[in-house]
Amino acid sequence: MAGPTSTRPGTDRVPAVERPVTSPPPRPATWVLKAVMAVTGTVLVVFAVVHLVGNLKIFLGPEQLDGYAHWLHEDLLAPLVPHGWFIWIFRAVMLAALLAHVAAGVVLRRRARVARGPHRRQGLRGLRSFQARSMLVTGTVLLLFVVFHVLDITTGTRPAATDAFVPGEAYANIVSSFQRPAVAAFYVLAIGVLTLHLAHGLWSVVNDLGATGRRLRATGAAVAGVVGLLVLVGNLLIPVAVLTGVVA
Repeated sequence: MAGPTSTRPGTDRVPAVERPVTSPPPRPATWVLKAVMAVTGTVLVVFAVVHLVGNLKIFLGPEQLDGYAHWLHEDLLAPLVPHGWFIWIFRAVMLAALLAHVAAGVVLRRRARVARGPHRRQGLRGLRSFQARSMLVTGTVLLLFVVFHVLDITTGTRPAATDAFVPGEAYANIVSSFQRPAVAAFYVLAIGVLTLHLAHGLWSVVNDLGATGRRLRATGAAVAGVVGLLVLVGNLLIPVAVLTGVVA
């Protein structure tokens, strides 16, 4: 059926041009969500590395680890902030970063599915492809592990924690927790998942923040692999040392 026509005097009737109806861009913009993922992911990776360095003090004995835990919970940044305040400020920041990271990831995943439609992308193979496709799954596993780990080591909430949990005794609490083979196995599984998630996440940060050079992207991939390997090995040493009696 013909559309509206022009009726100006002295001219032939010319069909009017109909402008296509376009939907408004999604809010927040996709690039904003990717930037949020990159920044919050970097914050979480830095936390994972610092957390690992602190936990490795377990090999120096209970005095070193418990002293570090006390300093972290009570004395860090004092008297700039009142004693004990830093840990709560830190937890609030980490929780905000975690929630923003998860929310942005879910929205981006949904938009990607809508854009792809019923057709799956072909041509992706190998470990990088597996990591990319499993980011939501590995992220969910890590979220569950974080909840369990906090209940087990930080708050001492049963049944996640053991009956031997004592507030403030980080060394003894870690040892008593990892002396349970099922918990140690879950921890090892979670660390493996963390390595996959972290390595691909760091590689994605380089791309999401606008890196286009081949050398820079290769450097980012190398850094992601090295950091992931260090986090994997360092974290696995602790439950293995407890189960074998090296740390007791």
